Amino acid sequence: MAFLQIDCKLVKKLVYSTEGEVLSREKPISKDCNLVDNLLGKVNKNISEPVIPLCHLNNFGERMSESWPPEEISLDPGKRVLFLTKDLELIKRQLYDGLNLKMSDVSPDDLLDDINTDAMTPAWVCFDHKPSEIAKNAYAGVMHDGMRVFSEKALINGNFEVIVSGQRKGTGSSRETAAQCERWAGIRIVIASSFAPIHERNNINLGQLMGDYDMLARLQNGESIPLEEFTSRYDPVTKLIIENGGLFPFAEKLSNDEISLPPLDTPSGPMTMAEKIIARNLVGHVEGQCVKPHDPVIAQVQGGYSHEFTTAQVHTFLSEEYGESYQLPNPNKFAVFEDHLLYAAHNPKFVPHMDKVQTLRDLQVEFQKHTGVRDYSAVDGISPGICHQVAREEFIEIGDFIQATDSHTCMGGASNALTYGVGATEYASLVYSGFTFVKVPESIRFELIGKLNDGCTAKDVILYILSDHAREELTLNRSMEFGGPGLSSLSIDERATLCNMATECSGRTGICEADESLYDWMENAQNLDRKRMKSLSVAPDEGAVYDGGIHNIDLSQIVPMVAHPGNPDKGIPSDPTNGANISDIGDVSIDIAYGGSCTAGKEDDMAYYAEVCQAASDAGLKVKEGVEFFIQFGSKQVKDLAIKKGWHELFESVGVKLIDPGCGACIGAGPGVSIQQAQVTVSAINRNFQGRSGPGKLYLASPLTVATSAFTGKITAWENGCLES
Repeated sequence: MAFLQIDCKLVKKLVYSTEGEVLSREKPISKDCNLVDNLLGKVNKNISEPVIPLCHLNNFGERMSESWPPEEISLDPGKRVLFLTKDLELIKRQLYDGLNLKMSDVSPDDLLDDINTDAMTPAWVCFDHKPSEIAKNAYAGVMHDGMRVFSEKALINGNFEVIVSGQRKGTGSSRETAAQCERWAGIRIVIASSFAPIHERNNINLGQLMGDYDMLARLQNGESIPLEEFTSRYDPVTKLIIENGGLFPFAEKLSNDEISLPPLDTPSGPMTMAEKIIARNLVGHVEGQCVKPHDPVIAQVQGGYSHEFTTAQVHTFLSEEYGESYQLPNPNKFAVFEDHLLYAAHNPKFVPHMDKVQTLRDLQVEFQKHTGVRDYSAVDGISPGICHQVAREEFIEIGDFIQATDSHTCMGGASNALTYGVGATEYASLVYSGFTFVKVPESIRFELIGKLNDGCTAKDVILYILSDHAREELTLNRSMEFGGPGLSSLSIDERATLCNMATECSGRTGICEADESLYDWMENAQNLDRKRMKSLSVAPDEGAVYDGGIHNIDLSQIVPMVAHPGNPDKGIPSDPTNGANISDIGDVSIDIAYGGSCTAGKEDDMAYYAEVCQAASDAGLKVKEGVEFFIQFGSKQVKDLAIKKGWHELFESVGVKLIDPGCGACIGAGPGVSIQQAQVTVSAINRNFQGRSGPGKLYLASPLTVATSAFTGKITAWENGCLES
């Protein structure tokens, strides 16, 4: 992983000056090899010797017993294949009764789709930051009749080396623990119809092989398959990473000049917004070099952040790779947040693990003090806010390239920035070096026209896209680009909702065009110079190629929607793509209404809640008896605005329970989490995965719908006069 030790003939541009500051995106990056040498000396003098390369370790000091992958891939006669089927009883028979299946026994339609990272490693499993411990509870979130399908060590004890599933494997959170739980349970080959992009990247970084059903059939028939067949579909850099066993061993060989990166010869041509931002951040190429989808490049990043769920692994990786005295060349552009687990003790399921939660907190504090990154820790138990919200309020600028250890990093795309989540391994690499390996994503264009009707919000727009375009995998691993005349009718906060939930679409990221409204918002938020913002903004070129197509979305045709909870017991996952019009779902009584999270804890979301609460107050109503209505602020800034406008008092007067800034119920940590399976929640969060926000059923909806439902006691779309008697 020692990217800064690359020979200057390979990397001719530097990310950092000798003073350790990020160079302006408006200035050329030095090509002086002496400057490279100076920086290398500066960094390397901080590395303790001897350092055991992490690629020789099974993370956290556990030695690998073999070199992986070999040139020829075959199944070990003593190992097994696990098929994750929609018939959960069939999974149990494989785990506990010794049933062995072959690909010929199973249809792809029989396999579980949309297996999310919460199912693979629920939040409480992630409290263990050591992969070997995480693996003991692999797939702990897969439930049947309220019971775990995978008991403790079930995957380990099953002696499996291959695991098989359906479409969009690894949706949801960017947590690398999901890939780690399989890898450290003995899985070496992952078979699926398709993979969510962050999860796929995490597998690549860990050296996991991914293949298709035909390859599995051949393997089960005793055939050996050349490694090349597993890697041929990837770009040259990704191919090298996999063939060398993952990111860390790849980086070591790169730094030792044992391998080299291929040249980039993409000709000049029109580019999308994502392509433009990557192109101007290229390392090792002449100014003006264009990129196209699938180009493998090294790119400079302007910053990033981690939170207490992930920082512990980042700190441990860096300590083991570079020694305990490692330093970051430019810590002021990176940050840590204490936002995810502030209210963990409110969830009875988390209480037994609070010692592990404290360990995560302690390791984050240790990392922050050691490195000097920006500190957004809680003060007196109150967080400055959710990382994605605070980042866009305080330091994400127009045209930035930002990576962070959370899948909802893409929320920053509302600021005309390229932002997306990565796993702990990848983040450790980029925070140390300042640059990262990028496979240029394909793009899909959403041309917004018209204007939303009353009662509809951007949440309804993205729920429609999820139910239509994402379900058809049109958004898979693509940069979701939003523009058109209808975009100007959406506030910057509403655009943030669209970009935030690009990850629910299994997209790489979301990004919105810049306009005067954005410049106004950025001026107010960060006091940035308008002329400079305009110079850094990006817009698509005429003739830019959209592999996912250009799709017109008429905002006037959008209606209030929900994502329903599916039926996991029958193999229909709870998933944000389960879209339905509210007018079609009938009467659905609720027990909990929850407004909050990064998706729905912004200033404009508070305005939506206030609109409904004021109407309820005017009608003499309070929150429906038997219903709990929670509103959680996304940041201290949002809370302060609510107090200033009198919304805070209004909320309390009609029976709302207010929660200080943080992630809360969205991650199962805080008030608003269901306690019983029979409970029904309507929530403005971004994910309705089974068990993520308690054992009950959860419907995703807009802030307007959530607030209205709290007063009617059933899922109800907002319209003027709907609360009047």
